[in-house]
Amino acid sequence: MTHVTAQHTEIPALGFGTFELEPEITRKMVAHALASGYRHIDTAQIYDNEAAVGGAITASGVARDDIFLTTKVWMDNYRDGDLQRSVKDSLNKLETDYVDLLLLHWPNPDVELEESLGALNDCHEQGLARNIGISNFPTDWMKRALPHSKLLANQIEYHPFLDQSAVLEQARGAHMAVTAYCPLAQGKVFDDPVLTEIGRAHGKNGGQVALRWLLQQDVIAIPRSSRPEHVDANLEVFDFELSDAEMQRIHGLARPDGRIIDPSFAPAWD
Repeated sequence: MTHVTAQHTEIPALGFGTFELEPEITRKMVAHALASGYRHIDTAQIYDNEAAVGGAITASGVARDDIFLTTKVWMDNYRDGDLQRSVKDSLNKLETDYVDLLLLHWPNPDVELEESLGALNDCHEQGLARNIGISNFPTDWMKRALPHSKLLANQIEYHPFLDQSAVLEQARGAHMAVTAYCPLAQGKVFDDPVLTEIGRAHGKNGGQVALRWLLQQDVIAIPRSSRPEHVDANLEVFDFELSDAEMQRIHGLARPDGRIIDPSFAPAWD
C-alpha cells in the first residue's frame, strides 16, 4: 500500500468506502477489506453504519493504530456543542477513542462556518480527532474555511468524467490532501471505451485504470463495493503505471454533466 503525505500525516492512498452500504453488508465488507490489506476505512454519521464499521474493526484483530479511520459530521450537528456531542456518539459507535480524520460532510449556509470550524477545532484539541477537514467544499467555501482551521483534507467526488482541477489546485496550495469518493463513477468507468482500451494494454479493467489515474495525481481514492472480488480487484493498482499520454487521454473524458452526486442542498460548484 502506498501513502499520500499531507502536513506530515501519512494517509493510505487507497481506502474502503461505505457509502450506501447497509450495516450487515458494511460489517462483512469492512472485515473483508481489512483482511485483504486495506488500512483506510471511510464512513459518516449519515450512512447509519458507523457501529458496523466499529464492530468489524474491533473483530478484525488489526491494531487500531494501523488503521486510518475517517468519519463525517452531518449538517444538522454543525452548531458548537451539538457537533462535539455527535462526534462522541460516533466514537462510541465506532468503538474507538478517536478518528484519524473528522470532516464536515457538506457546506451548511444555515450555520456560521466559523462556528462549525471552531467546534471541529475543539474536537481536535480534545483528542477526539487526530486530524480535521472538510468534504464537498468547492473553492469559494475552501477559501472561507482555511483561515479558521488547519485542515488536512477535502473529500470530493472525483473520477475521469468530472473536472476537479480548481479544487485540486487550491488544495495543493494549502498543502491539503484530496480524497476522491465515487472514484469509479458508480460503475460507469467499466463501460468507457477509452478506459477499456488503456486497461487492455496493461492487463487491467477500466476501474483499475481509473483508480490508478487518481493515485498518480496523489489523490486518495475510497471505492466501495458489496462484492469481495471487487474489493480485492481494487487493490490491484500498484503494479502498473500510466504514461503521461494515457493520463491526458483520461483527463480528456471530463464533461460538463459528469457530476453524479448533486443533492438539492449542494453548494454552487466550480
